[in-house]
Amino acid sequence: MKKNLDNSTRKTIAKASMSHARVAPRKARLVIDQIRGSNVTQALATLEQTRRRSNPIVKKVLESAIANAVEKDSAVNPDELIITEAQVDKGRTLKRIRPRAMGRATQILKRSSHISLSVG
Repeated sequence: MKKNLDNSTRKTIAKASMSHARVAPRKARLVIDQIRGSNVTQALATLEQTRRRSNPIVKKVLESAIANAVEKDSAVNPDELIITEAQVDKGRTLKRIRPRAMGRATQILKRSSHISLSVG
């Protein structure tokens, strides 16, 4: 059985990203940390099994990166791809107001993320 190369020595074949995903970066990082450095098929299986709100978003970005790799180089086998780079950055924060007792109001922060994945 062939050993996987270290992620630092693997070459990135394709990238995919999603901007302004309506999920908090902290919650998306929990999912990204689980799949970083793993095989694409294992990552898809992990995303199917775990129950997080950010799973469908991360899965969509991962499938896009796989499709980009196949489109860029048709000789590549999608099952042999490895996630070489995965990161979540903070996006725009929507600020909303919630009415409270005695005429007061509190602020609600609806956070968003920028998710980017690279496969190689």
